[in-house]
Amino acid sequence: MPVHTTPHLNFRGDAREALEFYSSVFGGQLMVITNEDAQSVETPDEAHQVKFGQVLGDNGFRIMAYDVPASVPYDRGNASFFVSIRGESTEEISGLWTRLTEGSTILDDLAPSFFSPAYGMLSDRFGVTWVLDVEVAYNPA
Repeated sequence: MPVHTTPHLNFRGDAREALEFYSSVFGGQLMVITNEDAQSVETPDEAHQVKFGQVLGDNGFRIMAYDVPASVPYDRGNASFFVSIRGESTEEISGLWTRLTEGSTILDDLAPSFFSPAYGMLSDRFGVTWVLDVEVAYNPA
């Protein structure tokens, strides 16, 4: 039975918008369950916030997210995580990069590097830092 590691992103009110954006970039099935759907509304203004959300792509892409309730302390911190996307070709990564850059701040342009034919880093409009590169076999010699 396979085990999958899936990034789980925490937001404060914009998890649905982020998941919809990631679904538009990477493709895949979007699932959103709100606090109201789960019958776990703490305050009326949080009824339509995300209790559980995910995007599952046919290409293996997976991401989860939810909205941290106002009653819970929330501090994302500074560079506390990156989401890494590794592809098999420059064309594949370039296509994802182009879509993901919408509203983003480019931290490292997508370009060849000493370890990959294409590598880039950006912070998207939701404050999530993404690292995209073409995966190559490691040669320790």
